[in-house]
Amino acid sequence: MFPAVLCYLIFLGICFHFPCMDEVYIVDMRTISFDVPPQEILTKDSVTVSVDAVVYFRISSAVASVCNVEGVQKSTRLLAQTTLRNILGTKSLSDLLSEREAISHDMQSTLDLATAPWGVVVERVEIKDVRLPANLQRAMAAEAEAFREAKAKEIAADGERNAAQALRDASDTMMQSPCAIQLRYLQTLTTIASEQNSTIVFPVPVDLLGTILAKPDRSEENRDVRAHSLSDGGAILE
Repeated sequence: MFPAVLCYLIFLGICFHFPCMDEVYIVDMRTISFDVPPQEILTKDSVTVSVDAVVYFRISSAVASVCNVEGVQKSTRLLAQTTLRNILGTKSLSDLLSEREAISHDMQSTLDLATAPWGVVVERVEIKDVRLPANLQRAMAAEAEAFREAKAKEIAADGERNAAQALRDASDTMMQSPCAIQLRYLQTLTTIASEQNSTIVFPVPVDLLGTILAKPDRSEENRDVRAHSLSDGGAILE
């Protein structure tokens, strides 16, 4: 009769506790999350940043979490803080900002390997925020602005070079056909007339202007003639 009653009580989940001999520990087997406090970290390239993260873990073995470690949640929190500082200390600032997913995976693997004897499984680690010093933020903003300005100038220079190349090709084409420049002139007049403008433009060949501007100065020749006449004792009438 007594074994049957004992089995029935055990089946219902009722157990006996002897105060002088037994200790009872309640272990939460659900997934637990906690915030890692912001850590001041010196990166590989000697930049001081403040990083905080969040860790998700659960207890897979209640016996190991009680027997192998004292205060499993507190120990996991402290280990997460230390792991965060150790891993981020080997990364540069650019890696820290651009490779958050890879860093989180490395932290999860390291924490999971260290907490396995405690009966703890680290399910996920995420870096929440990376805080940079104000002077570093200003320097990075100035660097980004200078890079954009340089890129804009480079694009403008490429556009000018392509335009010059196109104009050179157009001029070569016009030189091959004497009527091309006349057709281009008429097309330009059509464009101006379409805007209801009464201004008429008459193009002047640049070669003609160059010939006029390149005309030799006659004053130098006059001065040479005057000097020659004076040396001969003659007179010059002006």
